[in-house]
Amino acid sequence: MTREVPARRAARWLVLLLFPLFALGVQPAEAAKARTTQHAVKKKVSSAKKPVAKKKVAKKSSARKTVVAKKGTKKKVVAKARPAKAFVAEAPFTGPLKVSASAAYVIDQQTGEVLFGKNPESVQPIASLTKLMTGFIIAEAKLPMNEKITISDEDVDRMKFSSSRLKVGTELTRAQALHLALMSSENRAAHALARTYPGGESAFVSAMNVKAAQLGMKQTRYVEPTGLSSANRSSAHDLALLTAAAYDQPLLRRYSTSPGYRLGTDHGTLQYVNSNRLVRSGSWDIGVQKTGYIREAGYTLLMQAELAGRKLIMVFLDSASKVTRMKDPEKIRQWLKSHPEVTAGDKANAPG
Repeated sequence: MTREVPARRAARWLVLLLFPLFALGVQPAEAAKARTTQHAVKKKVSSAKKPVAKKKVAKKSSARKTVVAKKGTKKKVVAKARPAKAFVAEAPFTGPLKVSASAAYVIDQQTGEVLFGKNPESVQPIASLTKLMTGFIIAEAKLPMNEKITISDEDVDRMKFSSSRLKVGTELTRAQALHLALMSSENRAAHALARTYPGGESAFVSAMNVKAAQLGMKQTRYVEPTGLSSANRSSAHDLALLTAAAYDQPLLRRYSTSPGYRLGTDHGTLQYVNSNRLVRSGSWDIGVQKTGYIREAGYTLLMQAELAGRKLIMVFLDSASKVTRMKDPEKIRQWLKSHPEVTAGDKANAPG
């Protein structure tokens, strides 16, 4: 017992003496190790972040460069595209001639030479091309052109319910009514011309069909004077005959090619413009023309014009839109500039 007590005491004291030293020696090492580890982690994190940040910045700058390059490329493309379009318009017409109209016919007015044909015998609704025959009948009737006629309720369109600025009760001369009918395709004016014809509208329509037969328009039939009815039918071939005959009427040439007209009425002054933008453009030499549209007929056009030194008659039926209706004669004009040698023998080589 006496021997164990001192030994135990000595061991306890030894433990007590060594424990603080052990504790002091271990903690700084662990702390240093922890700090070293933490510092290394931070260093790794910071070093990891820096390259990423640099890469992002590099990406951004490269992205900017790409965008700038794209913008520059786009500008260059646009700058080149404009002259290219103008160049294409003036370039020689290559390849077969194609028009959007479902039926088309182009002939030399003086020689009768057929320059282009696409379903020229196809009979279909002609819309307001009807009004050229309406004008023809009035021009040949030798009625007093200064005679006043009044727009009545009978002239109101109850077939297609088309609008008109000529109110019921409006007074105008026969010449003014003819002018508006041919230039602006004014339906009430055209109907009033037929209604005030000797014998009335029925006699007028009969005169239209008689004249068509006299002109050799074997595929043509009229039922009313405006073209609002889809029963007014003809072919591109027949309408070319009508256009040639109408060209010989000075009144029809003058009124159909007038760019604009002001009509004074009791309700104020009405400003009208030609329905054919080629007339309004002033870049065409057009002798007589007429446009038309109803849903059943599509967009229609006939006209006499001088192109490439030749007086031509052109008829286009059933075009898809106002734009394509006017593009077709533009194509014919460009085609003729590039192919002045075109003759009747080329008809078979000019597909529609």
